[in-house]
Amino acid sequence: MSNIEEYNEKTFESIKHINEYGNEFWEARELMPLLEYSKWENFHKVIKRAMIACETSNNSVLDHFPEFRKPIVGGKGNIQNVVDYHLSRYACYLIVQNANPRKKSVALGQTYFAIQTRKQEITELEYSKLTEDEKRLYTRILVNNKNKYLFKTAREAGVENFGKFNNYGYKGLYNGETAKQIAKRKNIKESEDILDYMGSEELGANLFRITQTEAKLKKDNIDNEDDACLTHYNVGRTVRKAIEELGGNMPETLPTPEKSIKELEKDELQKIGNN
Repeated sequence: MSNIEEYNEKTFESIKHINEYGNEFWEARELMPLLEYSKWENFHKVIKRAMIACETSNNSVLDHFPEFRKPIVGGKGNIQNVVDYHLSRYACYLIVQNANPRKKSVALGQTYFAIQTRKQEITELEYSKLTEDEKRLYTRILVNNKNKYLFKTAREAGVENFGKFNNYGYKGLYNGETAKQIAKRKNIKESEDILDYMGSEELGANLFRITQTEAKLKKDNIDNEDDACLTHYNVGRTVRKAIEELGGNMPETLPTPEKSIKELEKDELQKIGNN
């Protein structure tokens, strides 16, 4: 594996869980093989070192490393309840910092979780001091996470065609434009994510659309795809109207950045690697 992207959606993010409160977590025994550990005894030592680091930094071990029992099939088909942990993103960061750096996956994991953790824990004051590229990276992380919550809520509301559902939101916010039409206007490939080619202001508008749609679906107890799509459209229109009333820039008039989010991530990875 050669770069951070292979340890993004395909690996670390792919094993992420979301609990009933919308909080993300990873299971230690699922993380273990991704970091090239084959024996739990060895990986458990890494977890213990991470717990010490957590405690030293005045953070609660119980909050970041809650223990639970996981049933697995043992020898002769017997079910065994083994120790496992629900890890926060910060816990994962501490684990990769305390794992064997000679393992290539660990080295990449250190960079990945360092980037993600730093972006998630930024304060409003710190955000105001960021460059435009840094704001884009940070806001894109938020959009990515909130989109997962939205799609989970939409699925529970009866949505099956997520492409259709997504387009209704875009059509509301972008005065009738679909994702395909936005991509064409931005002159990017259909295979690329249009969210990766938005500035911080445009990402912020979409973040508001996403969070408000999720809240509206829950509040109105939407239970079918048609009503969910209509809700997404109406929220998009409402966000657009709010921007207009505030005298802001309509999202379709905002410039398309020269570099995509993935290119910015590569640049940041290179900076970290050179330090």
